[in-house]
Amino acid sequence: MPINRQILLAARPKGWVTEENFKLVEQPVLAPGAGQFGVRNLWLSLDPYMRGRMDDAKSYAPQVEVGGLMVGATVGEVIASQHPGFNVGEFVSGAFGWQEYALSDGTGVRKVDPSRAPLSYYLGVLGMPGVTAWVGLLDIARPQAGETVVVSAASGAVGSVVGQLAKIAGCRAVGIAGGKAKCDYVVDELGFDACVDYKTAKFHDRLRAAVPKGIDVCFENVGGKVFDSALRLMNPFSRITLCGLVSQYNAAAPYGVKNMRSLLVNRIRLQGFIVSDRLEVWPRALDDLGRWLGERRLKYREAVAQGLENAPRAFIGMLRGENFGKQLVQLR
Repeated sequence: MPINRQILLAARPKGWVTEENFKLVEQPVLAPGAGQFGVRNLWLSLDPYMRGRMDDAKSYAPQVEVGGLMVGATVGEVIASQHPGFNVGEFVSGAFGWQEYALSDGTGVRKVDPSRAPLSYYLGVLGMPGVTAWVGLLDIARPQAGETVVVSAASGAVGSVVGQLAKIAGCRAVGIAGGKAKCDYVVDELGFDACVDYKTAKFHDRLRAAVPKGIDVCFENVGGKVFDSALRLMNPFSRITLCGLVSQYNAAAPYGVKNMRSLLVNRIRLQGFIVSDRLEVWPRALDDLGRWLGERRLKYREAVAQGLENAPRAFIGMLRGENFGKQLVQLR
C-alpha cells in the first residue's frame, strides 16, 4: 500500500518559526469513497499567510491545530476517482495541504491544463499570488496611466506581478526589495522603472529619489519600517492596498507605525483585503493573467525546494527573504 507523507504542526512557534515546529509523519494512502477522488500532489506552494495560521489568534481563517496538517495549496494528478466530474489523469489545484496524497470531494478544486503553462505556475502567476496582485492593484487600487505605483517585496510571487501589471496599466512602477541581485532582477528582467534596496543606508532618501512625483499607489506586503517610509511619500488622495505584513509575522513586538498622520493629511484610502473574499473575480483575473503571460508581457521566477521533508526549511527561508521568486516544493 502506498504511503502518504504529511507535515503536521508539532508546536506553535514563539517568535521565529523553527524546524522543531513541524513533524513529518507517514500514513497509508486512503482509497476514495463515493463522490471522492484521490490526488497525488506534485507541487506544494509555500506562502507567508501560513505563518499566521500557525498562531492561536483570531484571524480571517481557522488556525491549524497542534497535531493538524499544515495548510497549503498544491497541484497534483488525479490517480483514482469515484467522482463524476474528475477523471483519472486530469490535473487539479486545491488546498490539499503539506502532504503527498489527498482525497477530495471537489470543493474548491479547479482543473488545470499542463499544455497551457507548467503545472507549478498554477500555484503562482496563474494561481493565488497572481490573482492577489490583480485584485489588489487593478480592482482595489485602480491605478491610472501616469501614476506612480510602489510595491514592497517586489521580487516575490505577488510583488513581481504587481509591478508588471502597473506597467501594463501605463504607470511608473517602483519596487522595494532586499539586496542588489533582487533589485537588478526587478528592473532589468521585470521592467520596473526603479527598485530600492531596503537594506542599504539612507533607504528613505533613495526611495524618495525613485518617486520624484510622490506615490499614488502603495501595494504593501512588508509593513514595519518599509511601510513607514512609504507613508511619508504618499500623495493627496492616494491609495494603499494592504496585502501583507511579512516583517511583523515573527516579530517579538509589533512595529509602531510613526507616520499615521499621513493618512489624514493626504486623505489616503487604505484597504486591507483577502483574495479569497473575491472569488467572483477570479475567472476574469485568471483570463487576464493567462493572456498576458501568453503574450510574454508577464515574466515569472520560481525558487524550488526538493522533497516534502525540506518544506519547513524552505518556508523559514522564505519568511527571512532568502527565496528569489515564488517559493515552491517539488514533491515528485
